[in-house]
Amino acid sequence: MTDEERKEPAEQSASELVGAALGGAARRAGLDPADGATTGHVVWKAMGGWRGILESVLPSLAFLVLYTVTTDLVLSLAVSVGIAVVFTAVRLITRTPASAAIGGLVATGAAAALALWTGRAEDNFVWGFVTNGAYGTAFLVSALIGWPLIGLIAGFLMGEGTAWRQDARKRRVYFWLSIAWAGLFAARLAVQLPLYFAAQNAIVGSPEYVQLAAALGTTKLAMGLPLFAPLLAVTWLAARALYPRTESKDAPAGQ
Repeated sequence: MTDEERKEPAEQSASELVGAALGGAARRAGLDPADGATTGHVVWKAMGGWRGILESVLPSLAFLVLYTVTTDLVLSLAVSVGIAVVFTAVRLITRTPASAAIGGLVATGAAAALALWTGRAEDNFVWGFVTNGAYGTAFLVSALIGWPLIGLIAGFLMGEGTAWRQDARKRRVYFWLSIAWAGLFAARLAVQLPLYFAAQNAIVGSPEYVQLAAALGTTKLAMGLPLFAPLLAVTWLAARALYPRTESKDAPAGQ
């Protein structure tokens, strides 16, 4: 057996594990083809409904509004983190799935800690740069090496594992969908990083500085759910179109 022949099963096994992990997370988020739900319902459920949207938006929105109005960094960060704490506590008290809220709290807290340490409002957005860079790189690299993350997720959800790699059409669609997601994360960085570096060169508390911090917060919100939801809908529709309706219905629920 050649090195290449030994390498392929190893790659497939690792990819199946990744696909199972990502696909399981996607199913828990509401992306389950077996449900037969409409695209709008799937996207809404994946975002967590009104509660998920508020959990995602309110901490950042509170920081943006308060800092723009008061320029008080400590107050703005305290309210932002406090809102995330309340959301997480409500989830825990009502015994509803809290993983997303806890993740949001950790991210909000880490970003706030950095901003408090440096005393600069723009550093509250650094954690977002890191996560966007990591997600974008993962989607891009996975597509370029022939194991696009969208394919791994869809393969698990549709019960075919990595068999989709034998279908040129599926490989092509999953490649471009993964590239599109990488493009979304790259676009966020392309727009927000120049604002961040401009703020770094401005005097803290000056009108220019406050405007740059506000612009950074606004673009973060504008390029968040408003771009995430449509791309998720397109991804869902494109992936579902690759499978006959009967195929998705017959797929084992636990696959």
